[in-house]
Amino acid sequence: MTHTAAQTRGSILGTRVRRVEDRALLTGASTFVGNLRPDGLLHATFVRSPMAHARITGIDTGPASSQPGVVAVFTAAGLALPAHHTFLPTNPRVLRPPLATDRVRFVGEAVALVVAESVSVAADAAELVEVDYEPLPAAVDPEAALAPDAPLQFPELGTNLATGSRSPATPDPLAGAEVVVRARMVNQRVAVLPMEGNAILVEPGGDGIVVHVSTQMPHRFRDQLSTILGLDPERVRVVAPHVGGGFGGKAGVLAEHTATVAAARALRRPVGWVEARSENMVSMPHGRGQVGYYELGLTRDGRMTGLRARVVGDAGAYAGFGGLLPVAVTYQMVPGVYDIPVVGYAAVGVMTNTTPMGAFRGAGRPEAAAHLERIVDLAAAELGMDPVALRRRNLLAPDAFPVRTAVGSTYDSGDYDLPLREALRIAGYDELRAEQARRCERDDPVRLGIGVSVYVEITAGASGGEYGSVSVHPDGTATVSAGTSAHGQGHATAFGMIVSDALGIPLERITYVQSDTAAVPRGGGTSGSRSLQVGGSAVAAAAEEVLEQARSRAAALLEAAADDVALTADGEFSVTGVPGVTVTWEQVAAGAELSAGLDLVQDGPSFPFGAHVSVVEVDIETGRVTPRRHVAVDDCGRVLNPLLVEGQQHGGLAQGIAQALYEEVLFDPDGQPLTATLADYRTPSAADLIGGETWNTETPTPLNRLGAKGIGESATVGATPAVQNAVVDALRPLGVRHVDLPCTPERVWRAVQDARAGRLADVWREPPDVFGSLPLRAGSAAEEDTGGI
Repeated sequence: MTHTAAQTRGSILGTRVRRVEDRALLTGASTFVGNLRPDGLLHATFVRSPMAHARITGIDTGPASSQPGVVAVFTAAGLALPAHHTFLPTNPRVLRPPLATDRVRFVGEAVALVVAESVSVAADAAELVEVDYEPLPAAVDPEAALAPDAPLQFPELGTNLATGSRSPATPDPLAGAEVVVRARMVNQRVAVLPMEGNAILVEPGGDGIVVHVSTQMPHRFRDQLSTILGLDPERVRVVAPHVGGGFGGKAGVLAEHTATVAAARALRRPVGWVEARSENMVSMPHGRGQVGYYELGLTRDGRMTGLRARVVGDAGAYAGFGGLLPVAVTYQMVPGVYDIPVVGYAAVGVMTNTTPMGAFRGAGRPEAAAHLERIVDLAAAELGMDPVALRRRNLLAPDAFPVRTAVGSTYDSGDYDLPLREALRIAGYDELRAEQARRCERDDPVRLGIGVSVYVEITAGASGGEYGSVSVHPDGTATVSAGTSAHGQGHATAFGMIVSDALGIPLERITYVQSDTAAVPRGGGTSGSRSLQVGGSAVAAAAEEVLEQARSRAAALLEAAADDVALTADGEFSVTGVPGVTVTWEQVAAGAELSAGLDLVQDGPSFPFGAHVSVVEVDIETGRVTPRRHVAVDDCGRVLNPLLVEGQQHGGLAQGIAQALYEEVLFDPDGQPLTATLADYRTPSAADLIGGETWNTETPTPLNRLGAKGIGESATVGATPAVQNAVVDALRPLGVRHVDLPCTPERVWRAVQDARAGRLADVWREPPDVFGSLPLRAGSAAEEDTGGI
């Protein structure tokens, strides 16, 4: 039996422990890529295309090259680097060159690179680079891009279809349904907007390079960059200092990264690039961007009999990684929390002349939940049922887990009605319905809307194993490391707590090491809310191994059998039944440090779940929506630090509410971005949002020793459909059936005006013809590999 300090003194796990990382962040002692100033540092600025689609007929770098302080101006011909994908390829035949070659394919694409002694000189010189463009027609809307006569991004392919598949032949999902509810729904494109944009600083030296980069995945960045450059991975060291946010936006090697690395190697001097906000809005891969055609079959008493979903995913330029998400991750989650016996699914990723698409906080799961939860509300309205009652009638039963769904995903553990009951109780659902009725009766121009969502999502999907290590030094301090790489989540606190709990060493005597490929031998980085369940479990296993080593040494010092040695509440070793005789960690580690490092592989992904209740007020005369309450009850398995979980919930709520009401990336018909600055892109301020009411239920997973599931994306998954449902719920008595995302004042006002005029919008139209000719899917949802962003 393994004896731990927690068995005698109570566990630190499950308690609210303040983040140990925050002092450096709050006092300005933290270091980001932009703070680094090695000797001889040069600064890079990119010349970017002002056109969405055009041939490049000439580039004149002479005027820029002759400017004082300019060291070099590079074009694609000068760097001669291979084209590559940013992350996992949506289509391996479609690669993006680090600098544009014969044509540009979106506004903001890098065409040339200016390197100078200062940022200002580089920026001024970039304005002097003359590029001759021959305009070409642009395909901007993903559905229109599927038309036979649409402008082609790659004419040699003969299509804008980057990828697509449909589920194997099944019984007709709608056969035998007494009621079929249909809707075409938009899950709009959004910007990632991290506090810190992309940033990289490259230091060449000898036969290798050191790359400081703002990334979520240092080891995967190293491996991908090594492949692109044709270098041995040991010659590439990647260091991620503090990272100011990511959530999918900083996965993989960008074209700008590769070009900066090439410039540094060519000049044999350090070169850095820090992305400006205006660049970030048009060049960092965007998220979401799906159009879903959903058809839900039911019996008249509300039992779901089948679901057919056809999804168009916008891949942006060069078949960005985001084009893969509707085909893979959205498919995995399309049945949601419901017992739907038959599911038919087809999806496509379509290239458009817009900013490449990538992963963003949830990456395919928020889209699936938003579409499913809207169609469920539409079904409830069609059947005249309360939306909560319809959901409860179809939830998967808690005694059925583990559950293999109709699309092949295996849900590990769950009780989906548990958080729903809690959310309804906390919100006071019956009282809210009564207040809503009173406002309708008096024809109040400010209507009350109550929206509900119940969701399940996938975390640590296809993420493999993770490395964790623990060392105890002769002075009694400890060092913990993991292959995950935090960008704000609190890994130093969480992993330190695990070690402190196992070894009885105070948290303040534990140091956390991460995000440096020279210090941590391997790792998968941060994605898909995988860190605690996979990385934390690896750290826990390493701590247990160190404890066993320590007990053996302590046994020798105490002249006892190792099985009789236990760790006391004070973090010292004693012999069971022999009080007063102890040895300390310092004594045990005096000869040599104790250390263990290992890889842990989790047997499949975990599936967090939850329920949200949103309460909004809608002014039907102006269309303004005002959030009033948002109750989120999320279940991420065992909670190790409620403070960290709460922080992730609040961040997720802010993002989910923002998508529901405010944020949307827009382009004009020529592919010109209309939301390229924060003056145009409607991101909410603190004044626009409310303090969410966050709660938790705990349903541990059997897949790892901690019982933990992911939490980083859960609140985002649940929040957006709850708010959208609340907006439509407020307008339903007026005859409004649906409002697409985001529910802006204009959209809401127009929906009200149309309803008053008797122009009830048809929420359905036939999907594009392409779905009937897609190839059959090769494997089940569980076999898809998307990297689990």
